[in-house]
Amino acid sequence: MERKNSSKVQGLYDFCKKTFTPSGTPPPSSQAVRDLCSLLDTVGPADVGLEEQSSDDDRGLGFSGLYGLNRVARWAQPITYLDIYECDSFTMCIFCFPTSAVIPLHDHPGMTVLSKVLYGSMHVKAYDWVEPARFQETKGPGYRPVRLAKLATDKVLTPQYGTSVLYPKSGGNLHCFTAVTPCAVLDILTPPYNEDAGRKCTYYVDYPFPTFSAVNGAEVSNEKEEYAWLSEIDTPDDLYMRPGVYAGPAILV
Repeated sequence: MERKNSSKVQGLYDFCKKTFTPSGTPPPSSQAVRDLCSLLDTVGPADVGLEEQSSDDDRGLGFSGLYGLNRVARWAQPITYLDIYECDSFTMCIFCFPTSAVIPLHDHPGMTVLSKVLYGSMHVKAYDWVEPARFQETKGPGYRPVRLAKLATDKVLTPQYGTSVLYPKSGGNLHCFTAVTPCAVLDILTPPYNEDAGRKCTYYVDYPFPTFSAVNGAEVSNEKEEYAWLSEIDTPDDLYMRPGVYAGPAILV
């Protein structure tokens, strides 16, 4: 029976519930992804109980100012996490960023993720692994090897951009978010993170391609600016993410 006055969030939930599986196999079809993107494209802050934040409400560092801060200072900006719904098959959540806040480079193993900026501007830098995998050893005890990745995205997203999608092996599966202005992003992840199922969130740091290539003689195509070496790092202790309360329409499960 069709629900009267169903909210957009309810529509997202209903679609995800009938489409996604806990294992992620088979992966969502291209048509399903397109249909979900069309739904997400219509969602604004008011549809999820948010009020758009202005730069006046924020620290006002701006995109240029944030690069003058060290990593610790940038990561210490509190990011608010709003849990809309989570089950074995998918997660729906919102991240609210103050200006200059950063979610460091991290991966989404075996996952498809749809992201829609609700307000503000957010810089996204994203990579995909080069296949077959290429590693380089790094010098020094305790140093982890680096792995070659290709740049997939390096741009600023706004609500007008629409929904972006990353896949297990394409679309920028490893990404970093940096708030250019106060902003919020609605994410749908399928299947969700689950360490027992091999879907652990791993953080990385990226190095320009020449950093290790000159020593080891590594070569790719002539477009070397599109490649980087990624090194796994421990989960940052100073990644400050605080839980918030989702204030949008309730979901009828």
